[in-house]
Amino acid sequence: MPIYEYICQDCGCRFDALRLMKEADSPINCKKCNSSKTKRALSVFFAQSGGRIVAGNQDSGCANCSSGSCASCRN
Repeated sequence: MPIYEYICQDCGCRFDALRLMKEADSPINCKKCNSSKTKRALSVFFAQSGGRIVAGNQDSGCANCSSGSCASCRN
């Protein structure tokens, strides 16, 4: 099951949700303010193999993040 990223249009909170692909664009409430005015965000990813960047942006803040999760470091 994929993880999707959403943005609340009321409070600006960015949050992740583990959902079925068929539910990706279905309504979901904000995890901070419980608003139903949310939209799925365009998520970026970072992949590295053998020390070489194979996908994503080299300047990605999450490349150096100890958790490796944008939801945690907000970059």
